[in-house]
Amino acid sequence: MRTLCASTLIGEFFIIGFAGLVAMKDPDLATSTVWLVSGIAMLLCVLLCGMVTRPGGVALGWALQLALIASGVFVPTMYFMGAVFAALWWASVHFGRKVDEAKARFAAGAQASSSPADAA
Repeated sequence: MRTLCASTLIGEFFIIGFAGLVAMKDPDLATSTVWLVSGIAMLLCVLLCGMVTRPGGVALGWALQLALIASGVFVPTMYFMGAVFAALWWASVHFGRKVDEAKARFAAGAQASSSPADAA
């Protein structure tokens, strides 16, 4: 699960950076505010890459997805991009867990087939 979720988060890192560049062109938004918010969101993406498997990591990822969708208020394209990344996040979590379960079953099967009786 970690690999799939981290890949999604790194993609979001770049999307948030590009959205920050677009938001800077809005005369109603201060450049410092845009980069402060974008920078915090980008940092959160990187930190979440390491926290995905810890308790609350997936929930924080969902909060980031909601914030990404909500950023469409300032950059309308982000409604679409946020929805796309929310779907990718769901797929990463869902299929990542399935892969982890399959790996655990495979490891258990390999361990059972190499029992101490086979060594004699």
